[in-house]
Amino acid sequence: MKTKKWVLSSISAGLAAALMGTAGVAAAQVKIGVTLSATGPAASLGIPEKNTIALLPKEIAGKSVEYIVLDDASDTSKAVQNTHKLIDEDHVDAIIGSSVTPNSLAMLDVVAQGKTPMISLAASAAIVEPIDAKRQWAFKTPQNDSLMADALAGYMEKQGVKTVGFIGFTDAYGDSWLKEFTSAAAKHNLKIVASERYNRTDSSVTGQALKLMSANPDAILIAGSGTPAALPATTLKDRGYKGKVYQTHGVANNDFLRVCGKDCEGELLPAGPILVADQLPDSNPVKKSALAYKAAYEKAYGVGTVATFGGHAWDAGQLLQRAIPVALKAGQPGTEAFRVALRAALENSQDVAGAHGIFNMSATDHAGLDQRARVIVEIVNNKWKLQSE
Repeated sequence: MKTKKWVLSSISAGLAAALMGTAGVAAAQVKIGVTLSATGPAASLGIPEKNTIALLPKEIAGKSVEYIVLDDASDTSKAVQNTHKLIDEDHVDAIIGSSVTPNSLAMLDVVAQGKTPMISLAASAAIVEPIDAKRQWAFKTPQNDSLMADALAGYMEKQGVKTVGFIGFTDAYGDSWLKEFTSAAAKHNLKIVASERYNRTDSSVTGQALKLMSANPDAILIAGSGTPAALPATTLKDRGYKGKVYQTHGVANNDFLRVCGKDCEGELLPAGPILVADQLPDSNPVKKSALAYKAAYEKAYGVGTVATFGGHAWDAGQLLQRAIPVALKAGQPGTEAFRVALRAALENSQDVAGAHGIFNMSATDHAGLDQRARVIVEIVNNKWKLQSE
């Protein structure tokens, strides 16, 4: 009986050890939660981002990496639900997303409560500024609206524009652009003579277009993103507006060109270098890293398919690839110690070359991009043409 008891005890101990070993392997796996707007009004942003997630490394510093990808359908409430699930049920170590500003802003409370770093793929500086108890957990890869607004206003001034009409989304994206462009306009001797707003899901902006045109501005700025930004452009064209039309970097993908067609011929926008990577001079510091993403994406999805929004997801992956090995020195994946260390490592990321620019994060800057992350692009023959660096 003693021998039998000893054998059973040994088997039990061995089973426990095996189970503990299995648990150790599971705990060692890095889990990255992803919530993107793969359907809904912002799908033209979310689809290339989702495609890009599939290209990110499956192993970093000897640890396997799992990406749990959810669709928030361009809906703020769904983005919050997804974030809760990823943190509370899937116990992810970091979150990438969402695709749009309203969703990303709504996620801030959840990631802060869960002490989980988040890398947003949306543009507004409000996602990371001012850095407070919530925003210390948030980072972003798209260029700040302020950086792009300044480039746009500066280019307008050089082109002789004096007066500008503004039409933007009635949400945080439009709010941010109106604020930032108003500031940039003042610095570049531009006067905003009319301001209108519209919803992403609107089917008509005729009233707003007529009000803008009645102010007779030299140029009109459309502060929208994705395919919904085509509506004001086509309406202005139909109504016979003869001035220059400018867009934001929120339209920098081929789906926008497809929807807008000839109505957007000649429009100008600030964009990340990836949009015209082949046209950049060899001296441009972002050309090499931009072309690396372009090559990876087009190898998987076909020539000509690369999109600027997918580049933001790629850059999130580059930041994590640099930060994860550093965080592993402080703790194992699946633990608060690892998440805290990962947040700190992201905050201290330096000289990370991405598809859109060179990232230098700090305790006061969770976007980390500078003027190297923007170019001015014109739509010519339904294609993107570099105008100035």
